[in-house]
Amino acid sequence: MFGTCVCPVSGGNCDLDLFIGSLNKAMPDKIRRLKSFEFPVAVEWAAKEGWNPGLADAEVFFNTDPEGFWGAFDKQGLAAVISSVQYSSDFGFVGFYICRPDRRGSGLGYRLWQAVLDGSVPKTIGLDGVVDQQDNYRKSGFEFAHRNIRFGGVVTASGETPDDLFTLAVDDIGIVDAFEQTCNLFAESRIEFLRGWIGNDKHTALALKGPMGLRAYGVIRPCLEGHKIGPLFAPNAKDAKTLFGALLQSRDDQGGKVYLDVPEPNQAAIDLATTHGMVPEFETARMYKGPAPKLDLGMAFGISSFELG
Repeated sequence: MFGTCVCPVSGGNCDLDLFIGSLNKAMPDKIRRLKSFEFPVAVEWAAKEGWNPGLADAEVFFNTDPEGFWGAFDKQGLAAVISSVQYSSDFGFVGFYICRPDRRGSGLGYRLWQAVLDGSVPKTIGLDGVVDQQDNYRKSGFEFAHRNIRFGGVVTASGETPDDLFTLAVDDIGIVDAFEQTCNLFAESRIEFLRGWIGNDKHTALALKGPMGLRAYGVIRPCLEGHKIGPLFAPNAKDAKTLFGALLQSRDDQGGKVYLDVPEPNQAAIDLATTHGMVPEFETARMYKGPAPKLDLGMAFGISSFELG
């Protein structure tokens, strides 16, 4: 999905496959796309790094773009990973950039980064990177857009269930996708992502009725520790608070910790988190290579994920 034509041998893209092939001939470590059974290793690494992935993240993320996950292999096996998910020819997102501890500093991770990014097609590529790596990402052409802050805390559900609240199902993903695009909530249509994010049995997706079928929606999912809420899209703080409370009430574990990843420019989203006793735990730098999408961050009370945007 990153080149300009389909390779009759690999089923992938000729330009990128040939490019990676030439690199592999020149070095002992091999770079190739990950197979579905290999990707959970990357999620395990993410867990060890403290990223606290969702219990269904591996399946949902991989199915969003099965050709978008890459690995570098040495004699011991998988040594470095990166995802470069292509939503369209106009927009993609980079994540899961992790190197096995014993290969850090060897240059292998950077070779993987270069190989995948140099062959990537989208006009704009986004990422959420740790703050101290911003300068390195700038060297690859990425520019800072805004900070995202992860808030966490043990939050007690409160509030009444409104009459216009309803549960989203996989059959609703077309309406949700249209809502996101009409309101400029995501850079491109992401039907495959929504199919897994909303349709997964482990996730709960709730919405408030509106002119387009809905006016706000959010998803909560169980993670290795507690739950994460994201996305949380709403036209105002009142609707965001209503959805936030309803999502909290849907949990099986009412005493567990909850996380919300908030775009810093949305002060109302920060207020939502802090008034519920949540505190900042860490932050990322949202950066783009190419023209930054014009998103309505005022409606973004919680982003979907740091890995896929």
